[in-house]
Amino acid sequence: MKLLARIVALLAAAVAVTAQAQNLSIATGGTGGVYYPLGGGMAAVLSKYVDGMQATAEVTGGSVANLQLIGTAKPYIAFTMSDATLDAYKGEDKFMGKPVPVRTLMILYPNRMHVVTLDGTGIRRIADLKGKRVSTGSGGSATEVMAFRVIEAAGLDKDKDMRRERLGVAESASALKDRKIDAFFWVGGLPTAAVTDLASTPGVRIRLIDHADLVPAMNKKYGNLYVKDTIGKDVYRGMERDNDQATVMNLLVAHEKMDDKTAYNIVKAVFDHRDELIRVHKEAENIKLESQKKEASPIPWHPGAMKYFAEKGLKLQ
Repeated sequence: MKLLARIVALLAAAVAVTAQAQNLSIATGGTGGVYYPLGGGMAAVLSKYVDGMQATAEVTGGSVANLQLIGTAKPYIAFTMSDATLDAYKGEDKFMGKPVPVRTLMILYPNRMHVVTLDGTGIRRIADLKGKRVSTGSGGSATEVMAFRVIEAAGLDKDKDMRRERLGVAESASALKDRKIDAFFWVGGLPTAAVTDLASTPGVRIRLIDHADLVPAMNKKYGNLYVKDTIGKDVYRGMERDNDQATVMNLLVAHEKMDDKTAYNIVKAVFDHRDELIRVHKEAENIKLESQKKEASPIPWHPGAMKYFAEKGLKLQ
């Protein structure tokens, strides 16, 4: 009887530990971008260093889909772009009438808009996309949001002036390589694996289309979310010169109802063990304390994150 009682007690303790385990999903993006591998690295860090937490990275359609997941109030944190996040917070555009109570945990790294084509398509500027077959990103992605804004700023109609596909970056790269499309939009970190693979394909020479001149028009309509930036010619094989493009910041976000302790622990684990994330993807080098500024996020900061940064001498209120 004593043995049976002990077994029952051990089983009860195991159940109690399991019940206390904190499961967390990290909404990332497609497998060909940066969100997914970096999210996987973050899941490993959180599972290893936050007591009782089991985190996993999920493949998703991107920022819009991620913010919709945040809106469910289930245990999610998400990678997202600041422009899509502001739309979600205000209940505009793809979130019309359905605002998401989202909060910023940290500023991540800059996301560069790639407008990718190949030699021989005749595309040298955004206006040349007229009449072409173009992928503007997968449905539910912030790539699509920003692509539409670039196209609009160039004076084109996304529905009338091109034959539009909605493909993720890996699918877009494959379709361009097979000449099924003429160009694609992609917003991501550097380097993006799918673009690297495309540029390294024998017989393929990629061309990135300049569009930094459209940033003022984009900001005039949507707010100061975008900056003129550059993708260096050494980033992808075959680039003849630097690419002048538009950049937007990435955020790590959570629901406003995430408890302060959890938010604090997530932010602390990421910054304490950033070196492990850098080994997963070099863009993690750009997750810096000095980038955590009130004005860098268009939405409110989570109190748990603010507590951590205050301990580091940063005021976000």
